[in-house]
Amino acid sequence: MDYSFPVKLLAEFIGTAILVILGNGSVANVELKGTKGNGSDWLLIAVGYGCGVMIPALMFGTVSGAQINPAFTIGLAVAGMFSWSQVLPFIVVQLLGAMVGQLVVYATYKPYYDETKDAEAILGTFSTIDAAHSRLNGFINEFVGSFLLFLGASVLTHAPYFENNNAAVFIALGFLVMTLVASLGGATGPALNPARDLGPRIIHALLPIPNKKDSHWGYAAVPVVAPILASICAIELGKIFFG
Repeated sequence: MDYSFPVKLLAEFIGTAILVILGNGSVANVELKGTKGNGSDWLLIAVGYGCGVMIPALMFGTVSGAQINPAFTIGLAVAGMFSWSQVLPFIVVQLLGAMVGQLVVYATYKPYYDETKDAEAILGTFSTIDAAHSRLNGFINEFVGSFLLFLGASVLTHAPYFENNNAAVFIALGFLVMTLVASLGGATGPALNPARDLGPRIIHALLPIPNKKDSHWGYAAVPVVAPILASICAIELGKIFFG
């Protein structure tokens, strides 16, 4: 079924919001003082982000492609697999969806935000932070993780054993994200998605959260630029295998 462009935009908006709600919601559950999950390990966050990608993909994959990621949208356009005329509208609704999703996380966890004194823990529930305080390390981490994500998306979509089985592809991508967060997430978060990082970072800067500090804008370009470059490289490599 071919959906109208406004319906596709709505799917991207809702899908990105769900990604942030499930992903950053899991971080809030672990990091904020007084929550039932406070002090849990990284596996909880990995599961949250894996399902944060899997669920919107299963819901909207056949509607808009469930790109829910500006880097993926741009990479597809560079590869000639997505219309440039649709890129900006897709990115705008993805960014807005991430911001609305973060507002939902904040609303559901507000009492625990008010109790939490650790400013870095608060920021971590919104956006990524390079643990080594190195933009270079952050860029390498985000590029490698994003490259594997988009290469996986490109190859899995065209793999013969997943032919005509979109659900299997979306489930596999969810497990790929879960594994990437578990294996490479310790360095930065990670973002793997410019909207997932930039939208919530803007919300962090705007909200009057007790005990928050700066939004680390000096690092903010890294989780935007690295996934975009990684997406372009990975999708082009995928074309070599599958044309």
